[in-house]
Amino acid sequence: MINIGWIGCGRHARQMLLPQMGRNDLRIAALCDRDTDALKSTASEYGVTAVFQDFRDLINAPGIDAIGMAVGPDLHYAATLAALERGLPVFMEKPPAATAAAAAELARASDKAGQPVIVGFMKRYATGNRIAKNVLAGGDFGDILGITGAYMTAPTYFVGEPDYTGFFLHHCVHYMDLIPWFVGEDFGDMVVRSSSPEPGKLLLHANFTTRGGIIGNVVMGTVQSRGTPMEEIRIMGDHARLHVDNIINVELYRDPPFKCDDLSATLDPAADTLSWTPNFTAAANEDHKGYSALLADAAAVFRGENRDVPDVHDGVRAMERLERMVAQIDV
Repeated sequence: MINIGWIGCGRHARQMLLPQMGRNDLRIAALCDRDTDALKSTASEYGVTAVFQDFRDLINAPGIDAIGMAVGPDLHYAATLAALERGLPVFMEKPPAATAAAAAELARASDKAGQPVIVGFMKRYATGNRIAKNVLAGGDFGDILGITGAYMTAPTYFVGEPDYTGFFLHHCVHYMDLIPWFVGEDFGDMVVRSSSPEPGKLLLHANFTTRGGIIGNVVMGTVQSRGTPMEEIRIMGDHARLHVDNIINVELYRDPPFKCDDLSATLDPAADTLSWTPNFTAAANEDHKGYSALLADAAAVFRGENRDVPDVHDGVRAMERLERMVAQIDV
C-alpha cells in the first residue's frame, strides 16, 4: 500500500479522484486544504487524521510515499517543485502549471530528481478512447488520414467574464494532449477561428495538419449545456472510420457490401460496422471517464513499474500547443 499525501479537497477531488484511491492500493495518509470545512469533511470521510492547511507541512510529514493534488496551476507548480525537492513522486491534475515555460521547469526538476510527475490527462483513459486507440494500434485500420474532435462546455463559469484562462487551462488543454496522442504525431500548421456572441460565450475551431500530413479540426467552446453529451471524435482512414461519442460509445465502420439484393446477406464481422456501448446494469467498474484506470497506472509507476502514463513532459507539449492556439484567438 502506498501512502499518499493529497492536496486539495474540492468537489472534483472528492467526487472523481479520491474515491479511486483505495481500489488502486493508494492509502490517503494525509490531506491538505485551506478550506477548513472541506478539509474536515474529507478527512472524516476517509478516516484521515493527519490534516494540514499548508502544502509544505504535508509534503514534509513523515511516512508519505507520494504526493497527489488537484488544485490550481500555480499551486500545482509550487507544490510539485517542493515534492520533487523532497524526492517524492507526484500525481497532479492538469494543467501542470500556468504556462508552458513553468511546466518545462517542472519537467527539468522531475528529470533531475529522478522522480515521475504524472499529469491527469484522463481523456486517454476514457473507455471509448482507449478502445479506439487500441483499434488504431492493431494494424487493420490502416493509416489515419484525418481526425475531428469536439469538446464543449457551458458558459456557467465564464458569463460576463472576458478572461477565458480557466477554460483554456482546464478544458482545452485536454484536447491539446488527446488529439496528438490519437494520431501519434504533433500538430504542424494550425489556424484558429473564433466566435464570441457575448462575453462568456466562445466558440473556436482549430484547423491543423500534423507533421506527417494528417488533416484535422478541433472544435471547443463554452456555448453548450453541460446537461447534454459534449464530446465526439471522428477518425478517418481509407474505407474505415472510428467514431467515439460521449466517451463511451464506439463504432468502427469498414467497407461492407450493399445487401438489399442479396437474399443470403448476413452480418460480416470483417466488414460490417462494429459497435460497443457500456453495460451500466452490471456490478462492475463504471468509471468510464478514465480516472480509475489513470490512477491504477499512477500507482503502478509509484511502485516502480513501467507504464505508459501521461507525464510532465506530455504536459509541457500540451501547454505549448495550447499557447499556440490561444495566441490566435481574438476575443
